[in-house]
Amino acid sequence: CALFFQGAAAPKVILFFGDSITAGYGLSPEEAFPALVEKKLNKTDKKVKVVNAGLSGETSAGGLSRIDWILRQQVDIFVLELGGNDGLRGLPLDQTRKNLQGIIDKVKAKYPNCKIVMAGMMVPPNMGKEYTEEFKRVYPDLSSKNKTTFIPFILDGVGGIEKLNQADGIHPNVEGHQIIAGKIAPVFEKLL
Repeated sequence: CALFFQGAAAPKVILFFGDSITAGYGLSPEEAFPALVEKKLNKTDKKVKVVNAGLSGETSAGGLSRIDWILRQQVDIFVLELGGNDGLRGLPLDQTRKNLQGIIDKVKAKYPNCKIVMAGMMVPPNMGKEYTEEFKRVYPDLSSKNKTTFIPFILDGVGGIEKLNQADGIHPNVEGHQIIAGKIAPVFEKLL
């Protein structure tokens, strides 16, 4: 048996670290976009294992406090999708920046060769123009500073579209998650 597996490379591990969007709030784990990305990539010659470390309600501070535990497993590509709940709660953005940078620093320290993907988020305009604009800048700024791959808005083509979201208007439904997976899968094809 060992001889059989010798030639085959172990699948690359893509870890999605995020909040309810990543977790697939209201859906089964198989319907959430991380599982759909895994399915799409495994249809190609790129074999991957996706770990969904999404946690509903997670803030950047919560993510920073649990990242060490999450990094106990090997990670080849780390996807950071956090901060949306910070924005919805109107938390100070200097703290959000500091927490997200702290997570990136810990990933780089533990796995120097790990590729990092920063997934951007936006907050509704009811937070005020200044806060909304500054919030939008957090992600491209951190991505540029840390030379990560950047997905400008994880909910692109889904956010704010009623028929692609659950009744709460915030969390994508099954069709919404399929669209997200379709849009971001090519990012991982390039990284692999």
